[in-house]
Amino acid sequence: MQADAVVLLDVGNMYVPPTWIRPGAAIIYCKPALEKGIALYVVFPINLCYNEHEMILKPSIISRAQIPKPVDQLAEEIGLLPEELEAYGRSKAKVRLSVLERLQSQPNGKYILVAGITPTPLGEGKSTVTVGLVQALSAHLRLNSFACLRQPSQGPTFGVKGGAAGGGYAQVIPMEEFNLHLTGDIHAITAANNLVAAAIDARMLHEATQSDKALFNRLVPSVNGVRKFSPIQISRLQRLGIRKTDPASLTPEEINAFVRLDLDPSKITWQRVVDTNDRFLRKITVGQASSEKGQIRETGFDIAVASEIMAILALADSLGDMKNRLARMVVGTSRSGQPITAEDLGVSGALAVLMKDAIKPTLMQTLEGTPVFVHAGPFANIAHGNSSVLADKLALKLVGQDGFVVTEAGFGADIGMEKFFNIKCRASGLRPSVVVLVATVRALKMHGGGPNVGQHSAVVITQYSLLRAANGAFFLGSFRTDTQAEIDLVCQIAKECGASDALPCNHWAQGGRGCSELAQAVKEAASKPSDYQFLYNTEMSIVEKIRTIAQRVYGADDIELSPEAKTKTDYYHQQGYGSLPICMAKTHLSLSHMPDKKGAPTGFVLPIRDVRASIGAGFIYPLVGTVRGLQQVNVDVLVHEGSGFLSALAPAVSPVCPQGLALKGWARGVRRWPCLERHLVGLWHLSTFHNLPLMCCCLWSHWHTDIS
Repeated sequence: MQADAVVLLDVGNMYVPPTWIRPGAAIIYCKPALEKGIALYVVFPINLCYNEHEMILKPSIISRAQIPKPVDQLAEEIGLLPEELEAYGRSKAKVRLSVLERLQSQPNGKYILVAGITPTPLGEGKSTVTVGLVQALSAHLRLNSFACLRQPSQGPTFGVKGGAAGGGYAQVIPMEEFNLHLTGDIHAITAANNLVAAAIDARMLHEATQSDKALFNRLVPSVNGVRKFSPIQISRLQRLGIRKTDPASLTPEEINAFVRLDLDPSKITWQRVVDTNDRFLRKITVGQASSEKGQIRETGFDIAVASEIMAILALADSLGDMKNRLARMVVGTSRSGQPITAEDLGVSGALAVLMKDAIKPTLMQTLEGTPVFVHAGPFANIAHGNSSVLADKLALKLVGQDGFVVTEAGFGADIGMEKFFNIKCRASGLRPSVVVLVATVRALKMHGGGPNVGQHSAVVITQYSLLRAANGAFFLGSFRTDTQAEIDLVCQIAKECGASDALPCNHWAQGGRGCSELAQAVKEAASKPSDYQFLYNTEMSIVEKIRTIAQRVYGADDIELSPEAKTKTDYYHQQGYGSLPICMAKTHLSLSHMPDKKGAPTGFVLPIRDVRASIGAGFIYPLVGTVRGLQQVNVDVLVHEGSGFLSALAPAVSPVCPQGLALKGWARGVRRWPCLERHLVGLWHLSTFHNLPLMCCCLWSHWHTDIS
């Protein structure tokens, strides 16, 4: 076909072989839409990248083809007042927290969590399911709905995984703005985090080179002949047991205790951060300049979203709460064994000022105009992996009693969902109504004994949605790349896990319309009562809480604490931190601590090599195996010449398989996957621990164009 433009009408499941279309031709896809009983066609221009095997539809092309509605119009539609909005350009804005006070008497909407099975390195599509679901709830079920997503780090954005705006016709727009700087929250966190790091090194330098008197004059200078303590300094004096407010009344011993933190360089836990996967910064040496007077020590960088300040942003429920949490952050230990906080350094007020705008959620929209809050972005393997409490609370008020707020938990259900239940829900006081579990055939094949999934995997990428509603119904999405054997096998395993039925879900290719049946099932499940319970009681010992998670969630036989970890748990109990919840720092690639152990491993003991505390965020985090703060970067990003636009924020080369490739038995799904059933059953159990209805949802195949 040599035509310059091809118009495709919606005629059900249609597959257009790539050889039919001339490379470079314009493709226009028309979707039917019902408006007051009249069948209309909505036209979507499609720009396709062509290769010899498939036509690849790039999310960036779809994003740019849609012009977002002005953010002030979006704000008016969802009930925000003009004075509650702080615009950042035409398509995004900060929302002031005063909305919570204005709507405090309004009942909350329904609270929905999207989680996923243990993922492949490429991700399994939780963000896309979240976006597709809210589009279906809004446009097709006519219900007020809101999505709450995390802001992506530039680490994975410029790596193999790519951006986190969703994909296809279920994404947040503008995609480039979402995936890159947004409104600067991560930059604010980086600045605040590194201010603490600078204050630590400066304080140790001054204490090592100056007398008590000189330090006191620096910390409490005379201004116009008057010397007075700041509120932060008075708080430090009170913690030291010194009940004095006049600087002139302090004894030499009290001055010594006040001015000297006496940080132990070997026990400083605070590191600098950067929002790039720069592996050569994992371990560095600082203080080598002659001006630093020999104060040399080893330290390192983490990725910015691993900062405790990011976790605090995600868990704080007000500006005052955030300031108090920032003050409580422990940055190290003194030589006498006492914890040293950001307030001891005297920087907590400065940190709050740096974060005063970051605490406001950012308002954006989906391709279909559904509102989205983008706020906070802690990783789930090294933090608690959920968007902010404040964004959820604002959205729940804005949608009203009959509305829906859909949020996501990072990585697999064993870490992101578990931490949502036991950390975020404790901090917020909110309780979810339904859990949607995202699964893909790609990941299940890998967990069932197939090869690891990589950027150039030569397998048919068949993806499906599994949906288990409150009544045990189970729904399966079917695509043209699925084989009947795969569909039958997944349905069989689902039924053995307690499910009873299946239905398709195709939001990547069809937007909200492709997710409408999932939306209806979520609505029905949310209307039924749930008896939510936490996995553990926080008054249990730290070790018992760790053991509970290891055995009941990961399937471990037991845990094994290193001598250092045992010493730390005893120390935290002595300091009064024993009642904090647990945030396991663990690989996201396996239910165990071993990334190469797929499926549902059994018969292993979970090693706890260290235990640390994020006192400001409010949790204890045990280190399981080797978890890195900075990953390697794998950039494959194309810049469109002359436009300044990034033409891809996901891998430029897709793992597409030629039609007719001879596949081995595991890839065709004709042999039973040994660990698949145990993996699904383990995740069902995780939800039942909390007495919530669990849905396992089907997603798109984003490596080909599904014209259907």
